Amino acid sequence: MGVSADTEVAGEQVNIREFTDEERHFTAGQWTLMWRKMRRHRLGMFSLCLLGIAYFFALTYDFWIPYKETSDHGFLNSPPSRIHFWDSEGNFQGPFVYGIKSELDPVEFKRVYEDDLSTINKIVFFQRGEPYKFWGLWEMDLHFFGVEDGKVFLFGTDRLGRDMFSRVLAGARISLSIGLIGVLLSFVLGVVIGSVSGYIGGTSDILIQRFIEVVISIPSIPLWMAIGAAIPPFWTPIQRYFAITVVLSVIGWAGLARVVRGKILELREHDYVMAAKVAGAGHMRLIFDHMIPGFMSYLIVSLTLTVPNMILAETSLSFLGLGIREPSVSWGSLMQDAQNVRSIALYPWMLIPGLFVIVVVLLFNFMGDGLRDAADPYT
Repeated sequence: MGVSADTEVAGEQVNIREFTDEERHFTAGQWTLMWRKMRRHRLGMFSLCLLGIAYFFALTYDFWIPYKETSDHGFLNSPPSRIHFWDSEGNFQGPFVYGIKSELDPVEFKRVYEDDLSTINKIVFFQRGEPYKFWGLWEMDLHFFGVEDGKVFLFGTDRLGRDMFSRVLAGARISLSIGLIGVLLSFVLGVVIGSVSGYIGGTSDILIQRFIEVVISIPSIPLWMAIGAAIPPFWTPIQRYFAITVVLSVIGWAGLARVVRGKILELREHDYVMAAKVAGAGHMRLIFDHMIPGFMSYLIVSLTLTVPNMILAETSLSFLGLGIREPSVSWGSLMQDAQNVRSIALYPWMLIPGLFVIVVVLLFNFMGDGLRDAADPYT
């Protein structure tokens, strides 16, 4: 129900009435309506929240990991530590892990790890430990958790004795950020080239479309492999990171450019665009201030659904040894140790980075579905 009130302006009674909820709905802007629909999409909002948490952990990973990515040759291929609360005698001890003892199996010639029930290593939160540079700027030594003595490996260790939990969080920096940066480059190329093609038309449109068809016809994975193999091996990790980002953006813009061209062809004949042109608006203003905002909701949904493709592409390149290499780490490079059946059978925790890739890709797709429904005016 609306709320009305009377006030006196210049000696006259003026009725002021607040908008009802229905009136607010019809007077709301496009972004407000999208957000209201998105909030009603439970799976989309749940995915959005989880992705926000994932990026938060990736940005602040130094604080959450108990160890640096250094090797510990005493714990090669150690299984994940089991967290206990009661000891073997039934006494409550709080969160702790038993000590680790190992011996060589004379039959299978592999190292076998067992819990040492005589040693209890309590898990301590906000513990002072190995120093690190937070974001490469501030010297810190505070870690979210650790143990007073001994070791704790939540995800086990790899063949060099490095803590997999620490390496998975470290790999999230590259695997999650490279998708956003690659999509940003593809977005800029696709929007600019598609807008020029659709707005100018004529010979320029024909040449651009033929070039796009050539780009789309090139197989993605062989092209990425060829360009990835051409990157000099002596490049620094930062140089290689940005090179892989550019590689992933080489052909990612083509599909978006064709869609933008079609939208521009549709909108350039609309009345409001013609009115802006008659009013003296320049070409750049017509494109970026009048036409592109008309289908910005579609572009946002397209970006959201393209990010997981970029993540999968980087994972594939790094898995094949053509992407991120040591000392840098990504989820794809972490899965190189799981390339054969023997490794998977003996050390199944090597597949944990792959589970993170699957979960993140699904979350992006669920969030994209929610944005698509929110952007659809007929839902």
